[in-house]
Amino acid sequence: MANPTNNAGLIAMIADEDTVTGFLLAGVGNVDLRRKTNYLIVDSKTTVKQIEDSFKEFTTRDDIAIVLISQYIANMIRFLVDSYNKPVPAILEIPSKDHPYDPAHDSVLSRVKYLFNTESVAGDRR
Repeated sequence: MANPTNNAGLIAMIADEDTVTGFLLAGVGNVDLRRKTNYLIVDSKTTVKQIEDSFKEFTTRDDIAIVLISQYIANMIRFLVDSYNKPVPAILEIPSKDHPYDPAHDSVLSRVKYLFNTESVAGDRR
């Protein structure tokens, strides 16, 4: 395991320009020595491959603790988001200005509901 760095708790973002800008103004942004950022601004010119590559990069970096991704963007790479199962970095799906949050598509919420349903079934058997 790599030694933790001073910024072992960065938040990465994959979202539209307004959402990323808001978080950057709040101090979330980071650029390392190789000029790599911890965010991807998705617009109409961004390809699904670019989104996939950023997601894979952010989920394998040692310095990122949380990946925030707009839910409508997560839906574009749903197979990747749903197959991701590591605890760190955590993946959080967030709403955006033009796309409201839909709990039916949130993979984390689905897993939590599944766990609670299995626990309640196991608890009823006792």
